[in-house]
Amino acid sequence: MVSKNEARRYLCDAAPEQCFWVNNGPVLKNLEELANALPDMNDETFNHHVNSEKNDFSSWIKDIIGDNKLANDLLSSKSKESVVKKLRSRLNSLKKKAG
Repeated sequence: MVSKNEARRYLCDAAPEQCFWVNNGPVLKNLEELANALPDMNDETFNHHVNSEKNDFSSWIKDIIGDNKLANDLLSSKSKESVVKKLRSRLNSLKKKAG
């Protein structure tokens, strides 16, 4: 169970040098921006970041955002729709917890 302070920390912006640089240009600074960018991301870009060798979104969330639960949940996601669904569900849960 995540604490109120942890939830708030997970929802914060990453430091400028720790933002997620999407292959096709956008720079994302938090989970909300990632959730909003994914539905419009083309398949080529998504597959650049999520494939059989790596999951850049999961790595960024684990190493920079610090949300190990979400990072682990995303490791099993290979489709954009699955990533978006898990990300939005976690965001809703964190926002409720953060108050």
